Amino acid sequence: MKKYAVIVAGGTGTRMGAPISKQYLEIGAKPVLMHTLEKFHHADADIELILVIPKDDFDLWDSFCKQYQFAIPHAVVAGGSSRFESVRNGLKAIDGDVGLVAVHDGVRPFVASEVIKESFLIAEKFGSAIAVIGLKDSIRRITEEGESHFEDRQLYRLVQTPQTFQLSKIKQAYEVQELPQFTDDATVYEHQGWQVKLISGNLENIKITTPEDMDYAAFLMSRGNP
Repeated sequence: MKKYAVIVAGGTGTRMGAPISKQYLEIGAKPVLMHTLEKFHHADADIELILVIPKDDFDLWDSFCKQYQFAIPHAVVAGGSSRFESVRNGLKAIDGDVGLVAVHDGVRPFVASEVIKESFLIAEKFGSAIAVIGLKDSIRRITEEGESHFEDRQLYRLVQTPQTFQLSKIKQAYEVQELPQFTDDATVYEHQGWQVKLISGNLENIKITTPEDMDYAAFLMSRGNP
């Protein structure tokens, strides 16, 4: 089946405190976004890449591509006012509804190629594939009254991206009005009454959000990009 990847990078990165958005900060001698796009291209060169960024950043991104001689083919689509709208715009840029599509955070440049490949295989078979990892720490649930209660961490998973789907299903899912509970693509998919299929992600697949994340990203680069 035809494969697509919608790489979403519509944020401004205010928590980073940098003069430019976090997706354009440099790690390993090039902007974060370029590493992310490369990961999908190297996992499977036939994946059609769709980059979603703010419309006001088009010229900036074009200048970066020229500066770093970035030649991996990709389409650029304008993001919306929320992640939901940005993903929907990316999906609308895909003609038809036959194929598979991975939705991935642009600031997760350390996703393993094996995770990308498995996500497409599992989504083709089951309709969806959501990358998750287990918890290392103990967790407690806080009630409205301020009390805390032990929870079995084995019953929980931390959710990453890619989140990969059969194209027809996720396009249908994104036809609804945005709701507060839509924290990722899996919740949008589940809103249709469909169960998501979980796959193992990789621990290095962090979402770069803070200066501390940039320090860890530099460490990961120093030992070899996963």
